[in-house]
Amino acid sequence: MKNWHWIVLGILLIVSLILEFTYLADYASHWWNHVPAFYAIWGGLGCLALIFVTKGLGKIFILSDEDYYDR
Repeated sequence: MKNWHWIVLGILLIVSLILEFTYLADYASHWWNHVPAFYAIWGGLGCLALIFVTKGLGKIFILSDEDYYDR
């Protein structure tokens, strides 16, 4: 990526963080908003689940036996 791509992404990140923590924050509406780093933990668990599910599906549907062509 070019340097201006990184600059634009950095600006968008900063703007989205400012909006999230000032204007869009409605932390009293849900119980999980009181848990520190809930969204980071939730996202990490979601990524791990996605990895393990796709690995399992890959072993079931994609991998073939070693003697596949010998039949």
